[in-house]
Amino acid sequence: MALFATQPAIAETYKGYEMPPFTVVGAGKGYELRDYAPYILAHVRVEGGLQHAASTGFRALASYIFGGNATGEKIKMTVPVQQVPQDDAYDVSFMMPARFNLNNLPMPKDDTITFTQTQPERVAVERFSGYATASALSRRARALQDQLQADGLTILDGPRFAYYDDPFTLPWRRRNEVVFVVSQ
Repeated sequence: MALFATQPAIAETYKGYEMPPFTVVGAGKGYELRDYAPYILAHVRVEGGLQHAASTGFRALASYIFGGNATGEKIKMTVPVQQVPQDDAYDVSFMMPARFNLNNLPMPKDDTITFTQTQPERVAVERFSGYATASALSRRARALQDQLQADGLTILDGPRFAYYDDPFTLPWRRRNEVVFVVSQ
């Protein structure tokens, strides 16, 4: 693994959408190491396959941010949409804008939506373009996991999948990521 001096936090937006800021702290073959500060996620758990869960979870969370909450408040969209495999289901989540905390988020009308604040974490990320199909994500996750183990990193959690672009974005312009939490 090639390490280099800590880089300043990258831009806090992607195509105008707020995203969690991070600091790049190193890199290896095909991945970078990032440190994230805590941020708030809105989650929904959806049973079924990858594409079904992504679509169903996105719709539920989008309804919440587009005013489907107790106050009718519209909340700006953020990136990425994250998807985490959970047995026969997926946890689909959106980051909540930084102006919110767990006490001032409007209550969702959909009781399947929950909120958590993440902990500071170091992650290993492979970024790629194209379609994020189940087979592509599985293949990339296995390869990244193998590389991280070969580099002597301890994997604490993952994989997580992150999607930054809408489904109408041309495949070669899409930003997708496979993410593993690693020990610091």
